[in-house]
Amino acid sequence: MKKLILASAIAALAANSATAATIYEDKGLTFKIKGDWQVQLRDNASKTKDAEVEFDDLEIKNSIIYDLGNGLSAYGQLDFGFKKAAEDDIDGDQLEEAYLGLKSHGYSVQVGKMDNAADDFGVENAIENDLGDDVFDEFGSVDGDDVIRFDADFDVAHVAISHELEADGEKSANGESTEIYVEGGFDAITLGAAYQTLKATPTSSSVDVWGVSASFDAGFAEFGVDYGVSDQGGSNNDVAMTNLVATFKASKTTKIAVGYVDHDYDAANSDEDAIYANVVYKFPAQKNVSVFAEITNRDDDAGTDYELDVLAGMRIKF
Repeated sequence: MKKLILASAIAALAANSATAATIYEDKGLTFKIKGDWQVQLRDNASKTKDAEVEFDDLEIKNSIIYDLGNGLSAYGQLDFGFKKAAEDDIDGDQLEEAYLGLKSHGYSVQVGKMDNAADDFGVENAIENDLGDDVFDEFGSVDGDDVIRFDADFDVAHVAISHELEADGEKSANGESTEIYVEGGFDAITLGAAYQTLKATPTSSSVDVWGVSASFDAGFAEFGVDYGVSDQGGSNNDVAMTNLVATFKASKTTKIAVGYVDHDYDAANSDEDAIYANVVYKFPAQKNVSVFAEITNRDDDAGTDYELDVLAGMRIKF
């Protein structure tokens, strides 16, 4: 199951994260910087496109925390992505996250540009997946510019609730949505459920999206499944999405994942699916440096003539 991105990030901010460089720390103020850079050679499934060098992640993440005493901390996050600039996109660099928040004893609230609660859902473990990570990523919304988010950690569960303001008439307006995600577990089993309702414009119909997930750690491997449905409105417009994945630890430095993704549309001749397998090797001396490879076979009911999607690359984090 996906890691709870914001919850994990906040916890890392409050502690001394091993994957972040502490630039400044004094008198209750901590400033850290993190990086996530991934470059890969890919020949995707389209027969009309040649192989190219892709830039999947080129991120610089800036984190600031103030210790306010009595278990209360204030934090801020400012993340930039340079993927578009590297690929000569006209938009160039992009502000990916910008938010401020308060955290106290397992509870946190943050406001700004960030991932919403639905982004925490899912078990997919592909390096690249043209069919989307999960039903929210593909048929809903997983981030926003005007988000208010609340997270709570309990002994047996984590709860995240978020709301994207409509902001009609403002430059940041990109729809309105509300999400809730709940995750809990016992022993080797983790269960999750999420729900979202969203409107692309003030006059558009609401779209409801829901999903459930489960994962099991068998020791020699981890198995996961998620299933979700998006009600797109109108007749024959609903779509169900399924993810199946198994991840094996071949050695202390190598993981192998095999997965299946399926889109099941109400409309005729619209279904599509994909099977993928990948391997990731982390260097023993520096676990934040890894190399990887993946192959994906995609198919659909429309009879599209896809090639195998093949990629290999390298990732560095700090």
